[in-house]
Amino acid sequence: MKVLVTGITGLVGAEIGKTLLAKGFKVRALVRETSDLSALSEILDEIEIVKGDILDVLSLEKALENIDTVIHTAAIVSFAPKDRADMYKVNIEGTANVVNLCLIQGVSKLIFISSIASLGRPTAHQSEGNKAIEISENQKWEDSDLNSHYAKTKYLAECEVWRGEAEGLKVVVLNPSIVLGAGDWTKSSTRLFKYVFDQKPFYTPGYINYVDVKDVAALAALSLGEEVYGQRFVVSGGNIKYADFFKEIAKRFHKNPPNKLLGPRSIAILWRIEALRSFVFGTNPLITKETAKTAQTQILYKNQKAEKYFNFEFRPLNQTLDEVCGDLLKEYSEVI
Repeated sequence: MKVLVTGITGLVGAEIGKTLLAKGFKVRALVRETSDLSALSEILDEIEIVKGDILDVLSLEKALENIDTVIHTAAIVSFAPKDRADMYKVNIEGTANVVNLCLIQGVSKLIFISSIASLGRPTAHQSEGNKAIEISENQKWEDSDLNSHYAKTKYLAECEVWRGEAEGLKVVVLNPSIVLGAGDWTKSSTRLFKYVFDQKPFYTPGYINYVDVKDVAALAALSLGEEVYGQRFVVSGGNIKYADFFKEIAKRFHKNPPNKLLGPRSIAILWRIEALRSFVFGTNPLITKETAKTAQTQILYKNQKAEKYFNFEFRPLNQTLDEVCGDLLKEYSEVI
């Protein structure tokens, strides 16, 4: 079977590529001309590269020639206002292009790597108090001030995928929580590890729902099975308070963990400072108005469906942190 992977240069896409090759699949990768291929250094000689973009229909059409299944991971993940327009275009229009061409070219299945954000979050009044809100695949999207623009783009992208199913395409949707893996620690969720390594002082009162990147890749590979379609799965290994999560990372880095709890007023001040810093220096803010809201929530994502359906056991957090922290220390030993 030949599989096209979009977004293969990212943390999740690269791991999916490695996993598919290890299982004997042929892998074709759609990459942009300007893409950094460093994440693919281990497998670059084993995959077929097609230059293009999900917004470029002609290049996408070429990439889909003689493809059996598509694993679509390409997306912009950002909470910064400056990225919002591009994010809406790539995440929604790009996904619509993938769906349309899969239908036109007779691709048998589309596996969409979405996000738990696309499930939506309850309205503010529902999430008040100390009781955590549990969310599963059955959660219905509702407008809420806790839904980020990223969440909206992933929800609307999923709508395109389910539209494709209604038109005859077999689909599987995976909804990962925050993905933990050893990548560039200046990007995506791996920035959390650098945040602790740099001994930043602050933490928020909410929970982090996490999953090992290897588990995301493993479930994507399992979703290639002929009998698996018309399903969505929460892909989350568990949850832990931010304070405890940072302590576990700090212990492995032999650093002091963040020890100053941010209350609502402090968080409101911090995201405004970060917004100003981002505007002046052109950098991505560590916290935004959107993430400030969600960082204070207690929402837990239930993974029982994936565990039962695939007879799957998620990797324990201790194992993930041991591996990720160890790999990051090796990777950045020369600069730290």
